[in-house]
Amino acid sequence: MTDAPNTPRDSARDYRDTVFLPKTDFPMKAGLAAKEPAILDRWARIGLYDRLRREREGRERFILHDGPPYANGDIHMGHAMNKVLKDIIVRSQTLLGKDAPYVPGWDCHGLPIEWKVEEAYRAKKLNKDDVPVDQFRAECRAYAEKWVGVQRAEFERLGVMGDWADPYLTMNYDAEAAIVGELLKFAESGQLYRGAKPVMWSPVEKTALAEAEVEYEDVVSTQIDVGFEIVEAPEYPPLVGAIAVIWTTTPWTIPVNQALAYGSAIDYLVFGHQGKRYLVAEPLLPAFTKRTGIGMESFEALAKGPVLEGATARHPMHHLGGFFAKPRPFLEGDFVTIDAGTGLVHMSPDHGEDDFLLCKRHGIDPVFAVDGAGMYRADWAWLGGQGSVINKKFVAADGPICSDLREAGALIAASDDFRHSYPHSWRSKAKVIQRATPQWFIPMDRNAERDEAADTASNGATLREVALDAIAATQWVPARAENRIRAMVEGRPDWVISRQRAWGVPIALYVHRQTGEYLNDPAVNARIVAAFREGGADAWFTADHQMLLGDAHVLADYEPQRDILDVWFDSGCTHVFTIEARYGADVRANLYLEGSDQHRGWFQSSLLESCGTRGRAPYDAVLTHGFALDDKGRKMSKSLGNVVDPLKIIGESGADILRMWVASTDYFDDVRIGKEVLATASDAYRKLRNTFRYLLGALDGYSETETVDVAEMPELEQYILHRLGMLDTELREAATGYEFNRYIRLLTDFANEDLSAFFFDVRKDSLYCDAHDSVKRRSYRTVLDTLFHALVRYAAPVLCFTAEEVWQARFPSADGSVHLLEWPELPDVPGDSPLGTRWQAVRALRVAVTEAIEPLRREKTVRSSLEAEVTVSSTPLPVDELAEIFIVAAVREADDVTVARTDYRKCGRCWRHLPEVTDDGSLCDRCAGVVA
Repeated sequence: MTDAPNTPRDSARDYRDTVFLPKTDFPMKAGLAAKEPAILDRWARIGLYDRLRREREGRERFILHDGPPYANGDIHMGHAMNKVLKDIIVRSQTLLGKDAPYVPGWDCHGLPIEWKVEEAYRAKKLNKDDVPVDQFRAECRAYAEKWVGVQRAEFERLGVMGDWADPYLTMNYDAEAAIVGELLKFAESGQLYRGAKPVMWSPVEKTALAEAEVEYEDVVSTQIDVGFEIVEAPEYPPLVGAIAVIWTTTPWTIPVNQALAYGSAIDYLVFGHQGKRYLVAEPLLPAFTKRTGIGMESFEALAKGPVLEGATARHPMHHLGGFFAKPRPFLEGDFVTIDAGTGLVHMSPDHGEDDFLLCKRHGIDPVFAVDGAGMYRADWAWLGGQGSVINKKFVAADGPICSDLREAGALIAASDDFRHSYPHSWRSKAKVIQRATPQWFIPMDRNAERDEAADTASNGATLREVALDAIAATQWVPARAENRIRAMVEGRPDWVISRQRAWGVPIALYVHRQTGEYLNDPAVNARIVAAFREGGADAWFTADHQMLLGDAHVLADYEPQRDILDVWFDSGCTHVFTIEARYGADVRANLYLEGSDQHRGWFQSSLLESCGTRGRAPYDAVLTHGFALDDKGRKMSKSLGNVVDPLKIIGESGADILRMWVASTDYFDDVRIGKEVLATASDAYRKLRNTFRYLLGALDGYSETETVDVAEMPELEQYILHRLGMLDTELREAATGYEFNRYIRLLTDFANEDLSAFFFDVRKDSLYCDAHDSVKRRSYRTVLDTLFHALVRYAAPVLCFTAEEVWQARFPSADGSVHLLEWPELPDVPGDSPLGTRWQAVRALRVAVTEAIEPLRREKTVRSSLEAEVTVSSTPLPVDELAEIFIVAAVREADDVTVARTDYRKCGRCWRHLPEVTDDGSLCDRCAGVVA
């Protein structure tokens, strides 16, 4: 090496053309909103999803079964969160080398769609009941088809990869045939009955509702105290003539009262007030007095509930005769408490589960006085043809019910001020009632008729027992979700599967007109399923029923059922016509994933359907996520004006920002989204994007000829590969445990802290200024290449668009894709066990040195760390190696960390201050050699 580069003449030279700066066309500004549609088009052009299926054929399969959203309206943030999370999981399983198909689906039947079609009729002042059923169903089908198309495009825009060309729809003919086939399996195994019992009923929508279709809101109701005069009391005759007082917040059930319930362990008080005698629970007297103004003026008796055994009372409207003239018996009820009211509960078996069961045990049946619209039937002696019972004015303290009771002398007190939680339809938002109607039920506690050849549950267990066993055998994520669904299944009533609507799969059964029994003939059932497969569920409404019945049965003896199936039964069957139909009868899903509300919805209906017909759950694992709330933790609603529209976010910032937010949330609980939250996600995205941009630039022109074996690399490169290996292990664990908030945090922390703030910072001098063929620079670029291949794969499940953009920027290909790749194979790092410990100490010391330099920077004693000399008390590495690691002029050993300005001169090319640089602007030995 000559001395020429250090001459004064050369000291003024600009050496920028000799520095090897990173070079890339990859833009710092993402512009995702504009780029992502083009990437989607490219995936469609190369047939990415189908190509993956071909390339992964024969591999271990991972099936995430898609819970069907309703084909009804644009997607909202809950949809976006759900679908993105599913896509991240499917893509990560694909990256892990599995065959992970994803078949999206839609719920196309039921009230959500029928209600929207009815709204159009109401706007035109038309009654849908006047429209032929086939025409109405056709309009419902067209409405569903429209929104399937809209939502499909919106889900695809999120980057969700799946079989969009062939999704499952519950209204497809094959699906409808499968659904009715599953219903008939229940019928054939004796797990189906028709009965009249109270169910949740919407008078507005005129149909029964499932538990999952009901939500509770606080309301203010009318509360009344009503007196029933005791006319018979064999256990304690002095009770005759006393007034038994009941309290209720549903005044409209008084016209259907049939009994009174008491508690056997309750102390009942008989007392006098202004010449009348009253019976109430002794502990509730103070509250009763406060509510009614009636206090105890004279004490008569105090006795336990059994004194009421065999007693009867007159209905307040007994003078109307008929139904009302019959005395009402007192019945012991274990549900009667002293929490509120009077300790006596009026019983209406039409309108309460407890009422129904207690009355049924005593031979008292419902009378079906309230019709589907919530009005008393026209021939009812009291208030016939009037209603609706959910109308606040009708049940108010000055309404007709209370007015009639007041006139009869039976209304003790009434006020419109009782605040409590009340069930509403989550679609119409109107109040619902409990109403006894003839419905079809799947029993939870009946032993099914077992057939060795039938595909039904085994061992003669009840559906509840089989389901609870299946819950125990399923992995629940998070684990606490198991307790929730277990409690729901343990306490749920029989499954009411019938709906009084038009759009859905009909309950295709024939009921004998004389016996009331449904026909259970496998040959008939086979013809029904075949007809549905040929013409869909519409075939039932236009069927030649005698043809379906065949020669063995006469149509005149049977009544074809017109009710349709609960839409939850439809969606509970999706595993049949999606998983089993596509992958085999013995195949079930690896994972179901939905919001926490689906413990009482799809998770449960799928569980009960599969347990009733297959004796097991349809899934191996269930993941539950929370709800998307606004930035203040409130539920989003148009009335509050706090709705965050995912389509608007995509249009402004791109889908990858939304995907970054989903992955970074603790989605097992409710999550928040707003401007600040999205800004945080955007910042994390920007930093990760800049990491990729740096890698692309630093690897410009890289070829395998530069590769250096790990054993020959400097220890820093070996340490970074060691850290990458640790990251790889943790990312695998997070991916397999569906912990993608941990996954994305690990990835971003590694990129920001291990790479950008440390490794890239330390080695930029070598990258820029070392000779191309130097071992250190080649080693650095070799590790950068390894990092690139690993990080772009790791990022791909979450940032599906950006990872593709990054991959194509380095490896442009007409048909290639990062999403065709598998989990990276990393090089082995030589087994120096103290490696990680030693370099963690180096990094900790580096932080201490940086902090010590900072005051000098603020005071402008040094302009950069390159002008500083430091002393340290102990060194994990030789001091001559630490100057480069700390990015300082020199490092020496002393008692503690100190910093001073160096006397060394600055190299005109690399800007390091080194002892061999004679004048500012002249070159250090390394740079002189490179330039020469």
